[in-house]
Amino acid sequence: MRKIKNNELNRLTIGEYQSTKKLPIVVVLDNIRSCNNIGSVFRTSDALLIEKIVLCGITATPPNKEIHKTALDAEKSVKWEYVKNTEDAINTLKAGGYTVYAIEQVEGSIPLPDFVPGINKKLAVVFGNEVKGVQQPVVNICHGSIEIPQYGTKHSFNVSVCAGIVLWDIFNKMYRI
Repeated sequence: MRKIKNNELNRLTIGEYQSTKKLPIVVVLDNIRSCNNIGSVFRTSDALLIEKIVLCGITATPPNKEIHKTALDAEKSVKWEYVKNTEDAINTLKAGGYTVYAIEQVEGSIPLPDFVPGINKKLAVVFGNEVKGVQQPVVNICHGSIEIPQYGTKHSFNVSVCAGIVLWDIFNKMYRI
């Protein structure tokens, strides 16, 4: 087997990407402190045709060389906006017809394997701070919570790893519908 070269991957240009139909998924980053994590979420969002990223609170915004280091220009292809208060961002998304889920370990959360996104449903998923997770007031106004089952001694993933797992799972489920 031969490794495929970059120029053989038929990658979209930024302009082509921006005009391509996206999945109706908005990623909300709630007070993410690491620019490397933010950049990784941009890159994952680009790969999975995510509609938009909403950056909230202390979450840094492009242009930023530390975000760029892991985003590798995905910060230029994926639509994004900054909203200072995460609750305001959630309320705006809800008013726009999005069903909003915190990605958090809470009572009554839906295990990710059991989550069914639904046909033509607009979703927003909220990823929280690397130490404190999604703020409780934000969890309180979400429609629900999705949790990644974990079985080892650690019960958390790095936020960018978590985003990759959740977004791939939802993408895979929505793309097959």
